[in-house]
Amino acid sequence: MRNGPILGAVLAGGRSSRFGSDKALARMADGRTLLDHAVAGLSPHVAEVVICGREGGLADRPGPDLGPLGGLNAALHHALRHDFVGVLTTGCDMPFYPADLPAALIGDGAATILQGQQLLGWWPAALAGELDAHLAEENSRSIYGWIERVNARVVEVPGLVLPNINRPEDLVDLPI
Repeated sequence: MRNGPILGAVLAGGRSSRFGSDKALARMADGRTLLDHAVAGLSPHVAEVVICGREGGLADRPGPDLGPLGGLNAALHHALRHDFVGVLTTGCDMPFYPADLPAALIGDGAATILQGQQLLGWWPAALAGELDAHLAEENSRSIYGWIERVNARVVEVPGLVLPNINRPEDLVDLPI
């Protein structure tokens, strides 16, 4: 399964265009931000959590405006430099991180995503160079293209329903 520490990365560099303001800093009913909840949800499963794509966190690599792949690339290179075996990712708008998800994602060690939630993934640190190459090429830099390139495994967790937060009103009925 894994043989070493795991880095957690909250991908938080999006533009929040549908949300209308900085989604990561939106507050849930308990007063904590979505970003706070994302970090808290990921923390029990990893040795360290980094925030990607925001001031005070890891800068997107190789530069800004690359979407989630810029943050993932920064996290993969951080993982390599600090001897993490891989990176578990989540989006800043994912306030819940199921306890059984890491085991399902890491599985056989290959890159893996949760069906329908491509930012919830497992990425071996050895993919850093491959992602550098992918980002250097002419392509849409879509997370879907990257998933296809590395032939990421897609796992389904039966019965798991996670919130989709795209607008402020999506926060109203979330359980805390």
